[in-house]
Amino acid sequence: MSTRSGATQDEVRRSNLSAVLRLLHLGGAHTRSQLTGLTGLNRSTVGDLVNSLASLGLVRERPGDVRGVGRPSLVVEPVAESVAVLALDMRVERTVAALVGLGGELFARAERRHLEGEREALLDDVVHVSREVLATLPAGGELVGTCAGVPGVVSVTDGLVRFAPNLGWTDVPLGDFLRDRVGAGVGEVSIRNDADLGVLAEHLRGSARDSTTVLYLAGDIGIGGGLFVDGHPLVGAGGYGGEVGHMRVNPQGRTCRCGSTGCWETEIGFANLARAAGIEADPVELAEAAAHGDARVITAFESVAEWLGLGLVNLVNILNPQSIVLGGHLATVYAVAGERVDSQLDGALPAARDLVRVTSSQLGSDATLIGAAEVAFASLIEDPAGLARDRAAS
Repeated sequence: MSTRSGATQDEVRRSNLSAVLRLLHLGGAHTRSQLTGLTGLNRSTVGDLVNSLASLGLVRERPGDVRGVGRPSLVVEPVAESVAVLALDMRVERTVAALVGLGGELFARAERRHLEGEREALLDDVVHVSREVLATLPAGGELVGTCAGVPGVVSVTDGLVRFAPNLGWTDVPLGDFLRDRVGAGVGEVSIRNDADLGVLAEHLRGSARDSTTVLYLAGDIGIGGGLFVDGHPLVGAGGYGGEVGHMRVNPQGRTCRCGSTGCWETEIGFANLARAAGIEADPVELAEAAAHGDARVITAFESVAEWLGLGLVNLVNILNPQSIVLGGHLATVYAVAGERVDSQLDGALPAARDLVRVTSSQLGSDATLIGAAEVAFASLIEDPAGLARDRAAS
């Protein structure tokens, strides 16, 4: 809701429309009474806003549950099939695509594996899976945006992937590529760092919904970091912030793919865990081996946990987060050897240590996709009436 001094009537209305649509998009169905209470607006204003959103086809009303005597209250809910977005998660070994409707409903999901380092094949895979899920767009639905998550340094203004060492990319114009190759009608195209999308997803829909300052770590071949501080993403002057995996923690360590020596991800990345364990297996299989008493695997988990905790101490002291959310294999590391992580964290400044909690990602491997969908929906959520203007202009 907008009540700031000097705001025009149109600005206030746009802000109020946005507030109501955001509540329904993130929280699902609400009664008008609930919307009134949550927004602080009066009933007639909420009724007018709901009618406006319904006229755009974005929401509908249906009878709710009958409680006591009288007619059931009407429930307002988002119309998932009215608008959708294309979300992409470009990983080292595969690309995952999803078509997501308003309210977060998943219409379709597809993925395609590719060989590491083959840039052109990877880009072809992006086109393939994108078109596959776009073919499932509900009849009458509109695609309002596209967002791709990439494990690398991204220029958010133009969609240029400046440096993605685990993909072997330097200065790849991914935003332009998606506009040109996927075809017309992809809506506004955004490219983001995958961990920045992960922290957004966990903050809005996952295990950090009650936290305003969040550190998210995506554990994969590399280590991505996403940050929310006081409810706002912390991405740096050029959008390149959050590369915590490239903190130098061990000057005598291994050479990282970025070219530096002893980056944090060389110590806590999955490749190091698997190497130390001496088993070609996924994180779940390694955890099972540890549970069955495999001494080498247990030692590998404990070593990674020590390095994980060491890096987290520094980040806790710097950022003072409420939540640390661990994704990918790091969640498995914490499940197996969390006491080693906690022991290191106890070395943080007491005031900061007392406030932080460590949790596993609630959204798991879908965090990047869910975050990408939220970025792609952002323009619509911020200005729902803009949809009518776009329709009139088309």
